[in-house]
Amino acid sequence: MPAAREDSQTPPGQPPYGDDCADGWVARISAALTSSVRDLSSRPLPAGLHLVATPIGNLGDITPRALVTLAKADEVYCEDTRLSRPMLARFGVERRLKVYHEHNAAQAREAIVGALEEGRTVALISDAGMPGISDPGYKLTRAAQDAGYCVYTVPGASAVTAAITVSGLASDRFLFAGFLPHKAAARRNRINELSSTTATLVVYESPHRLASALKDLHEILGDREAAVTRELTKKFEEVRRGPLGDLCEWARTNPPRGEIVIVVDGAALPRGDDVDDAAIMRELDSLEESLKPGAAAKAVASALGVPRGRVYDLIQARKERTASRAKP
Repeated sequence: MPAAREDSQTPPGQPPYGDDCADGWVARISAALTSSVRDLSSRPLPAGLHLVATPIGNLGDITPRALVTLAKADEVYCEDTRLSRPMLARFGVERRLKVYHEHNAAQAREAIVGALEEGRTVALISDAGMPGISDPGYKLTRAAQDAGYCVYTVPGASAVTAAITVSGLASDRFLFAGFLPHKAAARRNRINELSSTTATLVVYESPHRLASALKDLHEILGDREAAVTRELTKKFEEVRRGPLGDLCEWARTNPPRGEIVIVVDGAALPRGDDVDDAAIMRELDSLEESLKPGAAAKAVASALGVPRGRVYDLIQARKERTASRAKP
């Protein structure tokens, strides 16, 4: 994950007590958290791999379930002990940590699967956020599942969802494309590949490449609405939204620091007579399968500006083709 932990907010145990304490809300919250931790700790931790989210900045975003899982697991793996050990210690969780990262992933996966074979509980955390997103955690998940072991998620903070929710851009459909390539030619090729998607785009970027990345996005995608979010949940959190051209100039003249997530408006949908059958079918494929044909036809017709009857006919034609192929 791109964001590193930074205890920029009030540390745990040192809240900004004020006159509101007279109302007892601190005591009530503390009691509720204590009860939650006791309840979670009383339950056995099931054998298997546990993917545990950790804060992307503000330590207050850790969850009671995450802390209990990390305290009870037989083994805990992390990307960098220098980041994870102090974070856990802040909450009184003292563990011997093992390392799982891109450079030792193959060897570590073998050891972890071996521990699962012995019926042990293994927890995995990344440097920040949800393991498995833009790190080798997904390979471990697949290896554990392929070997027949259970994998559990302990969700929490994620730079992806944090960025899309504060960007002010459409969040009903978005495509997370990870990090853009470092080299200019490869980056431009990747942006070209993404240019036709109608979903909101979310990408990670480093601060020293931000101006170049925004310049390429602007030149290839046009002056779409976009947002640059940086240092999410940290002291210097910032969200800057506007046309890509404006953001490009801002990043060029005021190079920002910190961890960056870029959010860009998706491509405009073709409408009316410009929409071919293939575009309608792609829009249909993006809808939930549970929708009835009439509801699906109405949704697509409204989105693309085409007659509802045309969409419905395409749905029925596809059903007939599927049925004919299924016949012996």
